[in-house]
Amino acid sequence: MTRAGWGRPLTTTDHSRDGAGLTYVYPVVSRRAGGLSVGINLNPNNACNWRCIYCQVPNLVRGAAPPIDLARLEGELRAFLTGVVHGDFFARRVPAEMRRLTDLALSGNGEPTSATEFEAVIALIGRVRDNLGIDPVVKTLLITNGSLVHRAAVQAGLRRLAALNGEVWFKLDRATGVGIRAVNQTRLSPARVRRNLEMCAGLCPTWIQTCLFAVDGAPPSPDEVDAYVEFLAALRTDAVPLRGVFLYGIARPSLQPEAPRLTRLPETWLRALAERVEALGFPARVAP
Repeated sequence: MTRAGWGRPLTTTDHSRDGAGLTYVYPVVSRRAGGLSVGINLNPNNACNWRCIYCQVPNLVRGAAPPIDLARLEGELRAFLTGVVHGDFFARRVPAEMRRLTDLALSGNGEPTSATEFEAVIALIGRVRDNLGIDPVVKTLLITNGSLVHRAAVQAGLRRLAALNGEVWFKLDRATGVGIRAVNQTRLSPARVRRNLEMCAGLCPTWIQTCLFAVDGAPPSPDEVDAYVEFLAALRTDAVPLRGVFLYGIARPSLQPEAPRLTRLPETWLRALAERVEALGFPARVAP
C-alpha cells in the first residue's frame, strides 16, 4: 500500500474515495455502522444508472462500471486490510471511539452491481477474508439501488454474498412513481422496485435504506410518507423476509445541481417515521 493510505485522520463527514490513494479501496468512518468501513468502489469512472439528487459523487455521469482489474482489486484489498488488522492504521487515522472494523462495503461512485465482474468480486472478497482471518462479525455489505437484481449474474453474486454471511442495503428512498423520479432520477416503477426487492431478500439478508431530507425547506409530503409506510406494510403482509429499515439524513453536501435546495430534517421527524415503521413489525435504525 502507498503511504497515501496513512494520511489525514478520518471523520464521519469525509467519505472521499481517494482516502487511501488506491483505485478501488477506500476507508470510511461510518456514523451508521459506528466504526471503520472499508469501501470497495467498482465505479471509479463516476458512472451510475441513477442520478440521486442527494448524491455526493463529483462529476457523476450516467452509465455502468468499467471493466474491473480483479488482480489489482485483490492486491489493494489484501494490502489495505493487512494494515488495518495487523498494522497501525487505526492508531494513525481513526478516532479512538471508532477503532473497530465494522464491514467491507461494496459501494462507491455508482451502482456496484453494474460491474460485469460482480460475482467474481464477491468471490475475491471471500478469499481475502479467509486468508486474513477476518472475523465473521465483520459484515460484507452491498449498498445498491437494486435496479439490476433481475440479472442472473447479479443473483449469482447475491448467493455468494449470502454464503459469506453478507448483507444487502437496498435503496428505497420513495415509494411513488413521482417520488422516485424526483429523488432518484429514474423511471423505475414502485411495482418493479417491489419485485426486485423481493428477489433480493430471497437471495441474501436484506435491509431497506432510505435517505430523507427537505427540498426547498419542505419535508416529504404526507401523501409520500403514507405511500412509503403502505409499501412497507404490504411487504410485511406478504412476509417478504426483510431484516429491517435504515432511515438516514444527509450528513454531507450533495454535489448535484439540486444541492442548494436540500437540507437536513430534524431528528424528531425521522424518529416519528421510525415509530411508524416499527409499528409494522420492522426494526428501524435512524442516523440523522
